[in-house]
Amino acid sequence: MNIKKILKNIKKYFLNKKELLVLKIMAIAVIVVFALIVYFLKFVNYYPLQENLKYRPGFFGVTFSTEYATSLGLNWKNTYQAILGELQVKEIRIPIYWDQIEKKEGVYDFSKYDYLVKQGEKHHVKFILSIGRRVPRWPECHGPDWLKTKKTTTAEALTLQMITTVVNRYKLNPSVEYWQVENEPFLATFGICPPLDKNFLKQEFKLVHSLDPQRQIIITGSGEMSSWRQEAQIGDIFGSTLYRVVYDPWFGYLHYPLPTSFYRLKAKLAGLSQQRLMVLELQAEPWVPHGNITAMTPTQINKSMSVAQFKANLQYAINLNFRRTYLWGVEWWYFEKQHGNPAYWNIAKTLFK
Repeated sequence: MNIKKILKNIKKYFLNKKELLVLKIMAIAVIVVFALIVYFLKFVNYYPLQENLKYRPGFFGVTFSTEYATSLGLNWKNTYQAILGELQVKEIRIPIYWDQIEKKEGVYDFSKYDYLVKQGEKHHVKFILSIGRRVPRWPECHGPDWLKTKKTTTAEALTLQMITTVVNRYKLNPSVEYWQVENEPFLATFGICPPLDKNFLKQEFKLVHSLDPQRQIIITGSGEMSSWRQEAQIGDIFGSTLYRVVYDPWFGYLHYPLPTSFYRLKAKLAGLSQQRLMVLELQAEPWVPHGNITAMTPTQINKSMSVAQFKANLQYAINLNFRRTYLWGVEWWYFEKQHGNPAYWNIAKTLFK
C-alpha cells in the first residue's frame, strides 16, 4: 500500500470539501445581498424623519402643460386659472410645443402662449419658458408633422429659426425669468426623438444667449441616470429631475434609497454651486407603468404616489434645498380634485402662498 498516495488523496478530498464550503458561503452571501437589495428597493419607504413642510418663500413652482391637461380630458384654460387663482402659484415652467405654434410651416400662432403669459402677469407669475424640439411631456419631441419630411440639416436650421421666433416674441416680457433649452437632451433612452447632437445643443444655447444675453439658460438632466457634468458644462443653471418611486418591467415598483447627500455629491463633482441648481421635475404624480393615468385605481396610485409619498417628496426637496423646486403633476392634482379626490390639491394650496 502506497501511504504517500493515500495521504495525498485524503488531503485532496478535504481540500475539495473546503473549497465547496467556501463556494456555498459565497452563494449564500450573494443570495442574502440580492434579497437585501430587493427588500430595500421594493418594500422600504424612504420618508424624511421630520415632515414640517417649512420652506423658503418662492421655493416651490410647477410645470404646466396645456397638452397634458387636454390629454386628461380637462379644459386647459380652467385648469390654468385654478392654478393661478386657487393655488396662487408664482413660479411656473411652460413648455412651448412646436407642433402647436407652427402647425403649418412658416405660419406661427402664439395665441395660446400669449394667453398663458398675460394671465400669469396678472397674478405676478415668473416663468421658465421651455423651448426647442424636445420639451416636457411624452413623447418629449414635439416637432410638427411637416418636419418629418425634412433632412437633419434642414430640420436643425428650422429648429433654430423657431427658437429665434419664440425668444424674440417673449424676451422683452419681464415676467419671463429663464429660458430652458431642450429637455433632458442627454437622456437618449427616453422619448421618441432623433439622436442627440451635442454640438447642435451648444449651438442652440449660444443662439438664445445671443438673442437674450440678460437671462440665464437652464439645461436639464436626469437626477438618477446622469452625472450632470455634460449639462453643467453647457448651461448657466442645471435643472434636475427628482424621482423617489419608479417602475421597472422586471421588478415592478422600486423605491430609491438615496439620501439627499447623493445629489449634493453629484453637484459637487459636476462643479455646480447651489445657485446653479434647481429641481425642475419633482415627482408629484403617480408613475404609470402602462395605460392611462386617468384609469388608475386608488390602489395603483398609492404604489407610487400616496398622500404620504406626496408629502415625503415635498419634504425631501426642502431638505435638499436647491435654488428652487418645480413640481410635476399639477394638472393631475386638478383632475383628481374634479373627480372627488382633492387631497393633493389641498396640500398644494399650502405651498405657494
